[in-house]
Amino acid sequence: MQKILVIDDDQDILDLLCFNLERAGNRCISALDGTLGLELAINEVPDLIVLDIMMPGFSGIEVLKRLKNDRSTSQIPVVLLTAKGEEVDRVIGLELGAEDYVTKPFSVRELVLRIEKILRRFSQEEEGHLLRCNGISLDSDRYQVLVKGQTIRLTSTEFNLLAYLLRNKGRVLSRDRLLEQVWGYRYGGTTRTVDTHIQRLREKLGSEANCIETVRGVGYRLEALREQGASS
Repeated sequence: MQKILVIDDDQDILDLLCFNLERAGNRCISALDGTLGLELAINEVPDLIVLDIMMPGFSGIEVLKRLKNDRSTSQIPVVLLTAKGEEVDRVIGLELGAEDYVTKPFSVRELVLRIEKILRRFSQEEEGHLLRCNGISLDSDRYQVLVKGQTIRLTSTEFNLLAYLLRNKGRVLSRDRLLEQVWGYRYGGTTRTVDTHIQRLREKLGSEANCIETVRGVGYRLEALREQGASS
């Protein structure tokens, strides 16, 4: 049974979603505001969060920022509920790390199906604590990284950096976000630190180095290599 947290200031929407999520075999907890929602996220550690963007006071975007900046909640997948005119907020939400969004008014059945798909994907990725991309394989249980079957030696920071890139495969990750999540939120370094470690990591990955793409002016993204290779 998966635990899902729904944060929305509309009680009718909370009741509707929780009823349907529980009917689908999940356990649902809910909050009518962002402050309580954050407390529940930290204390309950749900498997997924459904988050409304437009809430009075503590907006959904601010809640999402805090979720992604806290080590205890940063890996929880988030699905945003948005209104039709909130395109900018949807983009910001996806850049901050939301998994998906659903526009109001929405189909409850569609939302439940999207949630189930995300939960299945995350469950598969976490199974055995094994993360892969092309010829790269990272086993967090054994603290081991293989490149095309050959073990490579990484420092603790390089290992954590690669693991975070693999867990967020396909997402553009800003240098600031990488600093917060890999080095710690209160780390006093500069974004140049990220560039230096990425360079060293690429050197050690050898033929798989191009999996780590540079996104100009933003940060980095780990992607499966295209047939003719990815730009770095």
